[in-house]
Amino acid sequence: GGGVFQGWAGGYPEIVKENELFERYYRELGIVPAGEWPAFMAALREPLPATLRITGYRSHAKEILHCLKEKYFRELQDLEVDGQKVEMPQSLSWYPEELAWHTNLSRKILRKSPQLEKFHQFLVSETECGNISRQEAVSMIPPLLLDVNPHHKILDMCAAPGSKTAQLIEMLHADMNVPFPKGFVIANDVDNKRCYLLVHQAKRLNSPCIMVVNHDASSIPNLQIDVDGRKEVLFYDRILCDVPCSGDGTMRKNIDVWKKWTTQNSLQLHGLQLRIATRGVEQLAEGGRMVYSTCSLNPIENEAVIASLLEKSQGALELADVSSELPGLKRMPGITKWKVMLKDGQWFEEWKDVPSNRQTQIRPTMFPVKDEEKLKAMNLERCLRILPHHQNTGGFFVAVLIKKSPMPWNKRQPKVHQKLPQRTGDTEVTAANSNNGSECITEEPTLAENEESKKMQELQNSDTEQNKKEGVCGPPPSKKMKLFGFKEDPFVFLPEDDPLFLPIQKFYALDPSFPKMNLLTRTQEGKKRQLYMVSKELRNVLLNNSEKMKVINTGIKVWSRNSDGEQFGCAFRLAQEGIYTLYPFIHARIINVCIEDVKILLTQENPFLSKFSSETQKKVKDLAMGSIVLKYDPDPEKPDDLQCPIVLCGWQGKTSLRAFVPKNERLHYLRMMGVEVFKAKRKEEESEGKTEEEVQHRLAQTEEGMDVEDKEHDLVTKMEAEIGEESSRSPVESSAMEVENKIEDLDQSSKNDNSHVNQESKDTDTSNVKD
Repeated sequence: GGGVFQGWAGGYPEIVKENELFERYYRELGIVPAGEWPAFMAALREPLPATLRITGYRSHAKEILHCLKEKYFRELQDLEVDGQKVEMPQSLSWYPEELAWHTNLSRKILRKSPQLEKFHQFLVSETECGNISRQEAVSMIPPLLLDVNPHHKILDMCAAPGSKTAQLIEMLHADMNVPFPKGFVIANDVDNKRCYLLVHQAKRLNSPCIMVVNHDASSIPNLQIDVDGRKEVLFYDRILCDVPCSGDGTMRKNIDVWKKWTTQNSLQLHGLQLRIATRGVEQLAEGGRMVYSTCSLNPIENEAVIASLLEKSQGALELADVSSELPGLKRMPGITKWKVMLKDGQWFEEWKDVPSNRQTQIRPTMFPVKDEEKLKAMNLERCLRILPHHQNTGGFFVAVLIKKSPMPWNKRQPKVHQKLPQRTGDTEVTAANSNNGSECITEEPTLAENEESKKMQELQNSDTEQNKKEGVCGPPPSKKMKLFGFKEDPFVFLPEDDPLFLPIQKFYALDPSFPKMNLLTRTQEGKKRQLYMVSKELRNVLLNNSEKMKVINTGIKVWSRNSDGEQFGCAFRLAQEGIYTLYPFIHARIINVCIEDVKILLTQENPFLSKFSSETQKKVKDLAMGSIVLKYDPDPEKPDDLQCPIVLCGWQGKTSLRAFVPKNERLHYLRMMGVEVFKAKRKEEESEGKTEEEVQHRLAQTEEGMDVEDKEHDLVTKMEAEIGEESSRSPVESSAMEVENKIEDLDQSSKNDNSHVNQESKDTDTSNVKD
């Protein structure tokens, strides 16, 4: 219609970007420098530019960047749409190695030009492959400030939807020559449905070092690991604490915040944020680093939480000075003075002014510290606040904490039913009366444990010892654990003497150093259809904590059962997603191919051997039929050719050679080689006389055993595209990501899959936004 309904094609009323209370509140607090208020408000009313990040750990990140700059950006240089010059994408000056870019191109403009359509298709396809991530610029900051190394044990406390988690995984795999970094990421989220979006994000990176778990972050249990036969509590080297918040820094993207914003949101979330941050620092190793972040500008959710945490730590924590990190990033220092406002506009400067009938809404921890000396020692100015008008971004807050010694309440000897002061506002939480479902252990065990606690520990361990011997990590049986969401399949590690492994080892001539103890399946009975792999560190975590942890997903698929395989000497073929992890251990069935061979493999479905180079034909001649590895190594003397190595899974038939590579990955490699994939596709369709639908169907079925997963993946991708990268709505993937493990019959598994996939979590109020 017209009149009121204008602006959006969908017929939505235009949201008025005005909120008088918001302006009054932030003007009074003075977080915006003098004279910059009009620019601040104008920026909030402008739409947020789209930002993308090139996945940094792959050896071909530079190739993707080269392709972006030399091909797609050049085509956009002098392009005009509707008589207006197209604005060129710009790199984010503070992000290392030009791996992050922002652009003002809207979807509407992208559809108006063939060059822009091509660019858009490139972005969509590379995003599906995991080579590009759509992520808000400010959301990229916390992982960068965590200062991650490949040996770090990392906890991401409120991880969904997973863009920051993906950054952490990339940092673990900084050296692609190391298939199993010593570090790992445990990514947690309280929302069971959002955990599946998290799994989907993580799976694109094909890492054996990620585990997705489902817990309330404020009471996430202490995990144990086996260290030289001794049980020790797992402390993390790095913790990302990106808490749920009111989200007023996301106004440019979530325009609902304009009409829903009130100070009440911050007052309600403060306690939860403080509990989560407290639980985080308890689990941080001494010398470790925790980054606390929100997409809110409000000091009640930011400085007040940090100040309260520092105060009760009694010197165990300190704020790190990160002013020299990320040069080029414009930031404001943290503030030391603020006031508290109720939703009716009433202000309070200190706790003693709050009337008793308001003391449930307003807590003492919301106010700044009055003692000037204490306040100075806290160095709150070391926090950083990102204002939208400074670099055309969203609003954001980050604080980096270093743990110098155990928390004061962790230094005492743990005793049964001892009251443990975990101050949140003014409330005391005790371990004895904690009945919220999850274990809430706030005491770190000391070295001098008493005999009684040792005996209790032995009794607890004996119950699950048999399961551990069998390598089974089933769903948590503990009655205390609140189970919600879908029932997960167990994680069953392959026994050392499993007859399944011997033919695999022989067929692929696996190196003696291959860690077969790290192989697992998702089924205890019946035929094992898929084999997955985790790092030995995650295996340690899984085996020692299955009774206290709800694990949603872990491991990377490395082999898939092939019905025809047994007659060729091995019932399992290689899976493309795990090939970069497996390749260093394989010593047989590897064929080195030239770039022309790679093009044939990726553009033709089942090409005859005669189409390949004579060298490839010779190598294949004496090889038995079955699964093979196809390896391309760049030639430095041919700089115009692709300059990064490629490893593909293939299958050698009697007269043909084919690649088992998902469609998106095919297109990715072809683009990197300079092949115009759209033209190549059309030519192929014409030559074979097939319709577009048939070609799409055939390409989608290229990877055997992917069928259910890919349908699910496509649906998730479509939904992601519709709801945006950091939306509070989340598509739900299947209960166990590998549905084929559960049920032999594909039709039945498809039904099960769809019953989960078609669910979608309801919109949550923007008062609880997670960026």
